[in-house]
Amino acid sequence: MAGEPDLTSEQMKDEPMFGILDITLLLALVGMGAWWLLKNKKKTEEPVTKSYSIQPTAMTTQVTNNSFIKKLKSSGRSLVVFYGSQTGTGEEFAGRIAKEGMRYHLKGMVADPEECEMEDLINLKDIPNSLAVFCLATYGEGDPTDNAMEFYEWLQNGDADLTGLNYSFIKLFSHYLSIEEDFITWKDRFWPAVCDFFGIESTGEDVSVRQYKLTEHEEVNHDRVYTGEVARLHSLKNQRPPFDAKNPFLAKIKVNRELHKSGERSCMHIEFDIEGSKMRYETGDHVAVYPQNNETLVNRLGELLGVNLDTVFTLTNTDEESSKKHPFPCPCSYRTALTYYIDIACNPRTHIIKELIDYTMDPKDQEHLKLMSSTSTEGKQLFSKWVTQDNRNIVHILEDLPTCRPALDHLCELLPRLQPRYYSISSSPKVYPNSVHVTAVLVEYETPTGRTNKGVATTWLAAKKPKDDTEPPLVPIFIRRSQFRLPTRTQTPIIMIGPGTGLAPFRGFVQERNQSKEEGKPVGDTILYFGCRKKAEDFIYEEELTEYVNKGVLKMNVAFSRDQKEKVYVTHLLENTLDEIWRVIGEHNGHLYVCGDARNMARDVHNIVLKVVQEKGNMTEADALAYVKKMEAQKRYSADVWS
Repeated sequence: MAGEPDLTSEQMKDEPMFGILDITLLLALVGMGAWWLLKNKKKTEEPVTKSYSIQPTAMTTQVTNNSFIKKLKSSGRSLVVFYGSQTGTGEEFAGRIAKEGMRYHLKGMVADPEECEMEDLINLKDIPNSLAVFCLATYGEGDPTDNAMEFYEWLQNGDADLTGLNYSFIKLFSHYLSIEEDFITWKDRFWPAVCDFFGIESTGEDVSVRQYKLTEHEEVNHDRVYTGEVARLHSLKNQRPPFDAKNPFLAKIKVNRELHKSGERSCMHIEFDIEGSKMRYETGDHVAVYPQNNETLVNRLGELLGVNLDTVFTLTNTDEESSKKHPFPCPCSYRTALTYYIDIACNPRTHIIKELIDYTMDPKDQEHLKLMSSTSTEGKQLFSKWVTQDNRNIVHILEDLPTCRPALDHLCELLPRLQPRYYSISSSPKVYPNSVHVTAVLVEYETPTGRTNKGVATTWLAAKKPKDDTEPPLVPIFIRRSQFRLPTRTQTPIIMIGPGTGLAPFRGFVQERNQSKEEGKPVGDTILYFGCRKKAEDFIYEEELTEYVNKGVLKMNVAFSRDQKEKVYVTHLLENTLDEIWRVIGEHNGHLYVCGDARNMARDVHNIVLKVVQEKGNMTEADALAYVKKMEAQKRYSADVWS
């Protein structure tokens, strides 16, 4: 994962930044899972009020009772939707399912499995006619998200007695850009099937209920107002370990240099100083960066809506049973929310498009929005073209629909949270114990509407260059563990396949193997397959890699796709070295690693590996497939890929 996408369409660029986070979306209609209760009433919207005092609210959830069963009973609910989410997509979809349940007389509750006693699942069957839905994402090589890890392990251990419960899992393995369409298609089948099976009917009404109540503060004690903290108030000023997703470390940028030698594109090598943080990382881990939205985009949104962005406000959940009292740290100013907490650069999903209808005056624009938010084939095609392919964010939509002027607080409720961007660490802690290195392509491109879109994180990072005689720039970061690991035995041979910024984790691998060799340890073959456009333009880390080759640490195969008439890619190099690949993975039990594009490159590599095993290992197609699956299970075939 050399880097996660800054914009929803960056996956369409030549060097996308990441993506299997929330791409393998697991929507599980669990029969832990297929029980209903039909006695709920429609939730009414609470009026907007203003208060004159501020009470800051910590975002760390204070749970006094983790029994979701008791919450269901006490609040008269029939539907609980659990989510596993790493970048917010799973949580967003869970909220939409819970909200739509009201159309079927089902009062819903969204729940984080990490904050619930999931052992209570065995008691859910004792509640007549209730429903549980699991909306779970995976990342990496199908790993559970952090908040669903304990639940996953509990199920794997087999300790739960789920006798009498029916299971039904629906898996969507989807490209990022089609997740929304797949989700809508799934819902179109899900709800009618539920109605048919249980003999219930939809109310036929589109539910538009505000989840949060607005309070705008007229008297402000600025010392009690959030200014971009992830959770604890003043946590960015008063830093204290341990540092994690809710308490990031403010790292100094020691180095921010250009890796490309020429051309219009840019690739950055960035070094974060983690000395004194007590953070530790392993080669192959990821570093998460909390970015900020572009100031121009923030100001433009305030201008379009005629809002004073310095107004301090709070959004409070109208559901008193919810453990999530606020959508983001409150109170804060609109400017802070739009800069640090809300993703204003993403392509809004269909449920947001639907909410914009009531804020639109022009009848033609209303019909335009209605069609895009519908589930018809024509509507899906229009949404795909007008929002996704044309790459419109909320600012672009408001610019192109001048009579659409939603309430800013409602947008703050609807738009997803601005998520941290994850990057493969391109250094080894055995060589750089006090710094974390990142390799990231600057994302900037023109959309079909003639606008220039810029990656949120990479654009923000590009401006953070350390200068002499000034304090170095600071960036909130934390470390996330991965399963992308070198073999325990240094003499085990490895093959690394990483074109473009897919080279990132392998730079750390090579550093570590070189360190082992200098320490006198036996080191097996370390073979790299790298690809870029032109040798004189974007051969990143060329001098460093060449030095390792000269020292006998590294064997390198490089494809320059545009240095000759016929394009040559990494996959072509692999096709020409089938014997060497088999020697490593078949004869010497070596490891094979892939980092880069999941859509094409990683799939093509997988097919080549199958070909190698079948042809050079003299196996049938079925045996070759079983061999490769065993390699994956043994962590001898690992992928760190994005779409």
